[in-house]
Amino acid sequence: MTKFTTRFFSAALGASLSAAIAFGATSAKAEMDLKFSLDWKYEGPAAPYILAKKNGYYADEGLDVTIDSGNGSVGAITRVASGAYDVSLADINSLVEFNATNPDRAMKSIFMVYDRPPFALFMLKKSGITKPEDLIGKTLGAPVFDASRKLYPAFASATGLDVDAVKWESMDPPLREPMLVRGDVDAITGHYFTSILNLQAQGIGKEDLTVFQYKDFGMDFYGNGLLASPEMMEKHPEELRGFLRAVVKGWRAAIEDPASAIAALKEVDPLIDPALELQRLQMAIDENVVTPDSLENGMGMVKTDRMAKAIDQVALAFGFENKPTVGDVFTDVFMPGEADRQIK
Repeated sequence: MTKFTTRFFSAALGASLSAAIAFGATSAKAEMDLKFSLDWKYEGPAAPYILAKKNGYYADEGLDVTIDSGNGSVGAITRVASGAYDVSLADINSLVEFNATNPDRAMKSIFMVYDRPPFALFMLKKSGITKPEDLIGKTLGAPVFDASRKLYPAFASATGLDVDAVKWESMDPPLREPMLVRGDVDAITGHYFTSILNLQAQGIGKEDLTVFQYKDFGMDFYGNGLLASPEMMEKHPEELRGFLRAVVKGWRAAIEDPASAIAALKEVDPLIDPALELQRLQMAIDENVVTPDSLENGMGMVKTDRMAKAIDQVALAFGFENKPTVGDVFTDVFMPGEADRQIK
């Protein structure tokens, strides 16, 4: 072998080893798997998390994130409590109830996504229901796990109604809005951005509806937040901070360009209606995510006094004997810095 050939192969081997080392370092950085459960289906509000993955925000934090659809907040909480998932998106008020009834498996939210909650009641205007007292003797419908239904006792308490003054009809989620349209029930509960658009698809516009948003009746709740398993919190605190940084980047990108977020969502679920889900995402942004508090302080944090009041209302509604404290259901230990939480 000539000296030139020897030098050539040595250089090539060195380049290969350098490339392998570089590739190994990249692979090692993105080596940690993280299973993330959404609270619901692949709809518009899920798009920022999908966009974060497509844009490489999780990978930049050394994470390989699997994102699965959900079947409601209760299921999302249970998925993390069972250890099947590392992180989930779920209604923090449902978490309060879960912790109160399962103290041995109590968990904490680590980041607030919906600064304003989407909980609401929907009635057709032709029903004649214009104020909470008009619900007395009526039949309300919702899936048993629906967060707005589960919080109806708090709504009743806040508006002076007897919680037993209504009857409930349970159904699977796809039947909820059609049953209202057919007149099988007098009212339904649901997330604002879900039921409004589902009713629109049934030919019912906003002008045909009376809507009671819980936030307009003295219920200053927070909405959905991210919660992590105790193992993740104990063993992977930096990875959790990285995950949260990536989530904020996903929301920031979706707020700047909602259409790109929906395009990413369609790659995951080709059956979605992009125009409909773009509306749904924009409603979640405008109604639940971008608020005076989140603009001033960034996403993620809660105000202790406001959260304490919400816990009081939930505890009163469900009759908890041992009311949890704010610290029992929320921690900011894994919170990224304020600059990393800015959404605009």
